[in-house]
Amino acid sequence: MSALVIASRYRGPESSANGGYFAGCVAARAGRTVTVRLIRPPPLDVPLAIVPLADERLAVLSGAERIGEAASAVLTLEAPKPPSYLEAVEASRRYVGFLHHRFPTCFVCGTRRARGDGMRIFAGPIGTRGLVAAPWVPDGSLDQGDGKVRPEFMSAALDCPGAYAAGAGERMMLLGEITVHVTRLVHVGEPCTVIGWELETSGRKHVAGTAVFAEDGEVCGLARSIWIEPKEPPAGSGN
Repeated sequence: MSALVIASRYRGPESSANGGYFAGCVAARAGRTVTVRLIRPPPLDVPLAIVPLADERLAVLSGAERIGEAASAVLTLEAPKPPSYLEAVEASRRYVGFLHHRFPTCFVCGTRRARGDGMRIFAGPIGTRGLVAAPWVPDGSLDQGDGKVRPEFMSAALDCPGAYAAGAGERMMLLGEITVHVTRLVHVGEPCTVIGWELETSGRKHVAGTAVFAEDGEVCGLARSIWIEPKEPPAGSGN
């Protein structure tokens, strides 16, 4: 299996990959729905080896250091009824990252990323506590060559809204594990709505669901993610 290199464009924290994008790259190489567990922050611009393990699992290595693991999974998750696209636009105005962002250059949700560079998915609270929503119109840089978004970008879109649903605006948390299932790749320029909702919380562990909807309400992708509050803030986490 060819080495995986995460370019610096696709960072989450300043010096490591966005977790959802990383997971999407691993899933694309696996060719099936997998649960990806992040053991260490995935480094940028270095080759990562993907090594088969027992039971159809995969390990992602940076040299001899294990960065992550993937295991085959079946995702069973029912998404809440989505808001309309215009309601998602209004919710995004309340995105807490506009006031303070720990990772402002994050590829998915960073406020310092220009259009056509970052995905600019700014999920703000809407309605029920624990539900966030954002509009997303994929730009041409995400095209896989046929007018559709590459799978790893679908996975990335399903990452950060889960953190904000779980309370990332109030506390530091990092992605520990994510399972993504994509039912349809959306088209470049297609108006989409992304939502996140809280599933459960226990101590420093938070579980969230996320979904990408087409303009007509079709569910195009779902994810279940686990977020962990670190005991000590990582380097580059801001104030």
